[in-house]
Amino acid sequence: MAARLFIALWPEDGVRDALAAWRDGWQWPRHATPVRTARLHVTLHFLGDVAAERLPDLGPALACQFEPFTLSFGHNQLWPHGIAVLEPHSTPAALTTLHAALALRLQQLGVPTDSRPYRPHATLARRAAGATSPQCGPAIDWRVERYALMQSVTGHGGGYATLRSYGASGDIL
Repeated sequence: MAARLFIALWPEDGVRDALAAWRDGWQWPRHATPVRTARLHVTLHFLGDVAAERLPDLGPALACQFEPFTLSFGHNQLWPHGIAVLEPHSTPAALTTLHAALALRLQQLGVPTDSRPYRPHATLARRAAGATSPQCGPAIDWRVERYALMQSVTGHGGGYATLRSYGASGDIL
């Protein structure tokens, strides 16, 4: 059996509520699928389907020390294929370093990583072609001091489950 996994920056409730406020400021076409508030996050790496027997080794191997950083959001974008996102104004160097360190760990574990340049963002909706974004929303200055290994859960409306959380000191929380 396999688990569908990703590594993410997982916001606390106040940040998630502010992301939801940006999402709710858009004018969505009928066919758009806004992301539910509880699922708003920033993906660091998508791992895809990983065999369940790999999970005991994978979790501890992904612990990386990193310098805490602040993500300041406020740049709406409608990406190709109708993906509506909120991007930070800039990408902190500490985020780029964390992303690269995790990519190296994944490659050492034999888990493929995306070769495209990393573009941090929170996905607000899918199938959103033709949507109109707001000019502004609440200021979001998210102090990032941890990340998480997440699993997509199927059934009963789906959702995400946190498998492991990692602190900036490299500790598994």
